Amino acid sequence: MAVETLTFGCRLNAYEAEVMKAEAEKAGLDNAIIINTCAVTAEAVRQAKQAVRKARRDNPAARIIVTGCAAQTEARSFGDMAEVDLVIGNNDKMKAESYQPMVFGTPLNDKVQVNDIMSVRETAGHLIEGMDGRARAFVQVQNGCDHRCTFCIIPFGRGPSRSVPMGMVVDQVKKLVANGYGEVVLTGVDITSYGPDLPGTPTLGKLTQAILRHVPDLPRLRISSIDSIEADEALYDAIAGDIRLMPHLHLSLQSGDDMILKRMKRRHSRDDALAIVGKLRSLRPEMVFGADIIAGFPTETDEMFENTRRIVTEADLTYLHVFPYSPREGTPAARMPQVNKRVARDRAAVLRAEGEAQFQKLCASRVGKIENVLIERDGLGRTEQFVPVAVPGAQPGELLAVRITATAADGLVGEALREAA
Repeated sequence: MAVETLTFGCRLNAYEAEVMKAEAEKAGLDNAIIINTCAVTAEAVRQAKQAVRKARRDNPAARIIVTGCAAQTEARSFGDMAEVDLVIGNNDKMKAESYQPMVFGTPLNDKVQVNDIMSVRETAGHLIEGMDGRARAFVQVQNGCDHRCTFCIIPFGRGPSRSVPMGMVVDQVKKLVANGYGEVVLTGVDITSYGPDLPGTPTLGKLTQAILRHVPDLPRLRISSIDSIEADEALYDAIAGDIRLMPHLHLSLQSGDDMILKRMKRRHSRDDALAIVGKLRSLRPEMVFGADIIAGFPTETDEMFENTRRIVTEADLTYLHVFPYSPREGTPAARMPQVNKRVARDRAAVLRAEGEAQFQKLCASRVGKIENVLIERDGLGRTEQFVPVAVPGAQPGELLAVRITATAADGLVGEALREAA
């Protein structure tokens, strides 16, 4: 075994895992497992520790390296694990020197290599050849977060918001297109905060327009999760003006109740969210939306939860990422009056059922239509609206016009007609 990575959490972690693998191999590391953790919930941290123990059981001679957000925020708890050889902070995990073989075998108090993430002011643009086995590739455009939502530990794992220069992002996209990737996804921790730290203070919209303008051969560009209240006019113009920008956005919504949003210290209201969704659909009628939602946030009453449940259909949200609230030590929400855990889980189940019904409604509406589908692995691809489609016989990397013939439990079924225009 050379270097293996195990990744938890967000799309940004998936991108970073590719960079870490390349940097570790550049450093000469071998027979190692790098576990890239997530800290968004207590359950995510528990799963990471479980993965560490399993990795050691299955690979007793391998070096076990833990990094990522949970390693940054709970460095000592991972360092105290006998199974762990090295803990690396988020700022150093994509540097080859962090994986030099001589850093291993140090005493316990030295195997934790985690620095102050809040002092970091720059994010490097890491160029990668692509992502193994995928037709889609992620490109990091931003890292960190300057906001302080009361439930969130991530700013303390990722540090302040900082942006990758536009030229570096464009170069990365050009490289991926030259390597045959049919879709690029822009990702980060808070990508709608892109740009204020760069010369000329560009925005996410300006970056998106620059990519579309300077990489004319890019078939599809997709934007990952956004804080919709920060969306700029240039982003709206790009959505309206270029069909290569996919009609699918994932919103950092969190709740559909104004009081809960206020207690979360979010910067949008319920009406703001509905207005933004309406505006985007007026620009691209085929636009679909996903959303992150927290169920059972402290002080959430049945009435407040009902407001959140209703916004799923009022905004016609399709892809829901639902989390029962999980208190994170050191955050203001952890000190608020808590909702019973069983109630939070039950509310999360209701929201997930609503989301599944919305997804099936979208799928049913596509039967008989012709969709452009990018094949990601043998016989399976995604539409422009991100719906999975089974296309028998299709090969990874093909971009096909597909007639949708039926729905399935997890998406659609179709037949290839020709290469997409």
